[in-house]
Amino acid sequence: MTGVGGFEAIVLAAGSGTRFGGGKLLAAYGGGVLLEGALRAAFAAPVRTVTVVTGADPSRVAAVATAHAKAAGQGARLRIVHAVDHAEGMGASLRRGAAALPADAEGVFIFLGDMPRIPVAVLAPLAQAVEDGAPAAAATFGGKRGHPAVIGAALIPQLLTLTGDAGARAVLQGLGDRLALVEAPDDGVLFDVDQPADLDLGAKK
Repeated sequence: MTGVGGFEAIVLAAGSGTRFGGGKLLAAYGGGVLLEGALRAAFAAPVRTVTVVTGADPSRVAAVATAHAKAAGQGARLRIVHAVDHAEGMGASLRRGAAALPADAEGVFIFLGDMPRIPVAVLAPLAQAVEDGAPAAAATFGGKRGHPAVIGAALIPQLLTLTGDAGARAVLQGLGDRLALVEAPDDGVLFDVDQPADLDLGAKK
């Protein structure tokens, strides 16, 4: 899918995976590595570019992202930025990714590198909700809000002020009913990998 308007994507791939035991995003999953699930979703989204934010193990994460993009014929759409202060938390990584966005971005998808089962069908409706005037949109399933989220242009400056472990949730929480909720076709918008056992759980879906 090619770009809808001027939307971009950020894939947060900077974490060290401490609870996992380290190396989470590079763990074997689905015939490849875990990070590739988020990359597939990001490149399937209606966006112009995909910015992968590295932190822990930056060279290997960047290599995976580059190889994936090239294999999909999408190398020209890939951007890689390194969050030197990634140990501060997700806020630092998202802040760095947002700072690298084009100035004319109409909105940005936020993908988490440890969420490999995002259904492609939810992506275009999320972008459309923001194009239709919502300040932001988020995927939901079974009454629970999940990922990805799309942050509209007016809220992107707030991403530049995030600190600590505050992610997109910190920007969305004050929107109330102005946040567009898009129902996903399955629970992939809720599934993330925290422990090694989750890899098997996700692969069985």
